Amino acid sequence: MNYILLVLSVLIGSLLVFIIKPSNKIVRLLLAFSGAYLLSVTVLHLLPEVYTINSNHKSIGIFILIGILLQSVLESFSKGAEHGHIHIHTDGKKFPALLFVSLCLHAFSEGLPIHNSDSNLLWAIVVHKIPIAIVLTTFLINTKYTKKTVFGFLFFFGLMSPLGVLVGDKIPFFTTYGSEITALIIGVFLHISTIILFESSENHKFNLQKFTAILLGILLTIFTL
Repeated sequence: MNYILLVLSVLIGSLLVFIIKPSNKIVRLLLAFSGAYLLSVTVLHLLPEVYTINSNHKSIGIFILIGILLQSVLESFSKGAEHGHIHIHTDGKKFPALLFVSLCLHAFSEGLPIHNSDSNLLWAIVVHKIPIAIVLTTFLINTKYTKKTVFGFLFFFGLMSPLGVLVGDKIPFFTTYGSEITALIIGVFLHISTIILFESSENHKFNLQKFTAILLGILLTIFTL
């Protein structure tokens, strides 16, 4: 079921672009909601869980900080695609290999801690991936890449998180160091979710629709834990 939902999240996001072409305003609200939901699950669920499992709190904190730094490095290659803003210009001739690799690494890492957690983390990633898939698909179809290239990119991107779930569940290294891996991914989630919320603000003005989307994301997490 985990694998299906993760693949469907990318498929749904991509299909929305081809079917209804959501406006930038709708995408920003979806990003704000997903960012708030991901942040809430991280703070209310993953953080307490990992500190309970592992008594070496300093070590867990270090891995969280490493996760934040790791995501900062990946973002320098992906140009912000993980949080819904692809700051890259291309003529459609040279395939953005670094964008592809960094996005796939990020998607793979998201799946690693899922088998150690309940459904809240799974749904947080699913909700997060839908608007990201919308932004990624929109970017790809606005380039001059062939349809084969576009669909190939989306296909492999969609498989990365399920692959992470499989590796995290079956490879002994990831099960042995499950709490450290989870702490690393917490750092990644903290970086991404806060950037999403900050970047969804325009000129630092209060936006009722954005605030409502964030509040809904937080409340959904509270009432489903």
